[in-house]
Amino acid sequence: MPVVSDAARPAHRDPGVLRWLSAYTSSAIGDSVYYIALSWAAVQAGTPAQAGLVTAVGAVPRALLMLGGGVVADRYGPRRVVLGSSAVRCLLVVTAAGLLLATRPGLWALGAVAVLFGVVDAVFLPAAGALPARITGRDQLARVQGMRGLATRLATVLGGPLGGLGIAFGGTAGAFGLAALLIGVSLPVLWAVRVGPLPPDERQPRRAVLGELKDGLRHLAHDPVLRPLMLAVALADLGFVGPMNLGLTLLSQERGWGSSGMGWVLAGFGTGAGAASLLLTLRGRVPRAGLVLALAELGGSVAIAGLAQAGSVAAATCVALIVGLLCGLGGALSGALTLAQAGPAFAGRVTAVSTLVGFGVAPLTFPLVGWAAGRWGTGPVFAACAALSAVGALVALCAARVRRAELPG
Repeated sequence: MPVVSDAARPAHRDPGVLRWLSAYTSSAIGDSVYYIALSWAAVQAGTPAQAGLVTAVGAVPRALLMLGGGVVADRYGPRRVVLGSSAVRCLLVVTAAGLLLATRPGLWALGAVAVLFGVVDAVFLPAAGALPARITGRDQLARVQGMRGLATRLATVLGGPLGGLGIAFGGTAGAFGLAALLIGVSLPVLWAVRVGPLPPDERQPRRAVLGELKDGLRHLAHDPVLRPLMLAVALADLGFVGPMNLGLTLLSQERGWGSSGMGWVLAGFGTGAGAASLLLTLRGRVPRAGLVLALAELGGSVAIAGLAQAGSVAAATCVALIVGLLCGLGGALSGALTLAQAGPAFAGRVTAVSTLVGFGVAPLTFPLVGWAAGRWGTGPVFAACAALSAVGALVALCAARVRRAELPG
């Protein structure tokens, strides 16, 4: 395996992995602050509906360009691509801060920033997802995915307060500046992370972008584990993203829980997801990972449906904790199995496929989720989304190669 880390050392004690984790955490917090600043600036410049459109428009280039971003990550190496795309992301956010300081940009300018950020994200996300496979051994991938999940939870917890502080002390421009600083801080830390070259038997011939994309899709389609696993991940993401994002806001409004009630529910989800990530970080390996993944996602789907039936904030918080625990465990295991099965030469392209729905396509379903909830209520919408997610879990459960899949030990 082409890594420079000490293979005998667990990932959570490996200096190289810890440097990567520090860079990833700083960048993730910066992303969270950026989205808060963008939302706030859009609300100030237009109506809530227009603000929602501005924040969602960045998903369009991610959906259209993500597969090409996976080719770029594999062709030039994920570390180099993460460094370059992070620098561009930092520059874009600095530009947004400058626009706010110099003038009052309209929705079109903010939308342009969101679209450009989404374009760069289409390259950044596959590379960021593929990088763990190049900095540690295959037997440490579950632990690294757990560490990544902890960083994501930390970014969610800290991003809101930091974004609010940035706006309070420096206005929206200050919040954008803080986001740029956090993304920028990740660059020198990531620069210190070293990866080795691919071994000769893993290297692929350089071809046109479309040819390399076809090679990646062919590799995925012919792999008996990756093919059903990617279908399962896509269905699970489609069923999960709507209810656990826009759906929670609509549920809180429908039940009269208010923003504080929604905050408690989100805290329950974050606690459960963080617990799942901590478990993987400390344990490192889960026996019968494919079966555990499928059962966890199936249980999480049932919990998503139950969330809309909770009669109080306390009950919803407890159910959300279960959703976070089960879906967090399933998501981390699917990420580890994907990287282990794809191999380093195809990690970027396969990661692009696995993240395409969750980061690119699923956010585009928010208008449909909102319309359906307004017509039929949140209960049927949560149930329908949960059923879709459950179908994904059943795909993994019924695919013998996925069900029997093990993480390297």
